[in-house]
Amino acid sequence: MPEPDEPDLDEDEMMEGPGPALPEPPHPINWNLLTADEAEGAWLELNQWVNWLRHTYGLPPAVVPPFWYRHPELLWELSALHTHWLCAYDPEQNGSAPIGWHRDFADARGRLRDWVAACGTRLETDRPTRQTCWPGEGPAPAVDDVRIPDRDVDFVHFINADVARRRRVQDEVYAALAADAATTPRPSDD
Repeated sequence: MPEPDEPDLDEDEMMEGPGPALPEPPHPINWNLLTADEAEGAWLELNQWVNWLRHTYGLPPAVVPPFWYRHPELLWELSALHTHWLCAYDPEQNGSAPIGWHRDFADARGRLRDWVAACGTRLETDRPTRQTCWPGEGPAPAVDDVRIPDRDVDFVHFINADVARRRRVQDEVYAALAADAATTPRPSDD
């Protein structure tokens, strides 16, 4: 099976400053509803900002691990923190908004530590977050640590797979709509 197209990213582009890559006002991102193209842009922008954040604040992997993007609990927290940062530092914002962001950032770091500890991602290894089975559910699949030697390569492969999955879903929806439109009788012009 051929590899999906990879964005032409080099390490410098992934490490640039925190500014938004997308020319639109800040808004919360519902990762469940993004189209393939929206997701690709959002992933790249968030990755750029997380790199800036970890370098600027000297965050250890116990707070922001290299493989944060593989864990929805970390993705949602970092995405919310990013949106909050964009709003706090918007030129139209109140002058005290940045201190509010820093107060909320302190709270978020505590949550991030808890989730990193629970999910088991580490500096050079990752595994899916363990799930607790409720009564009546089958046993959870075994989870093993996987060594990932190049974080940036893994990130590109991960987002390409996510974008491809979203495209397949979009294509299926459009095909179903087209099939439905083709079989729906049209009202007569009488």
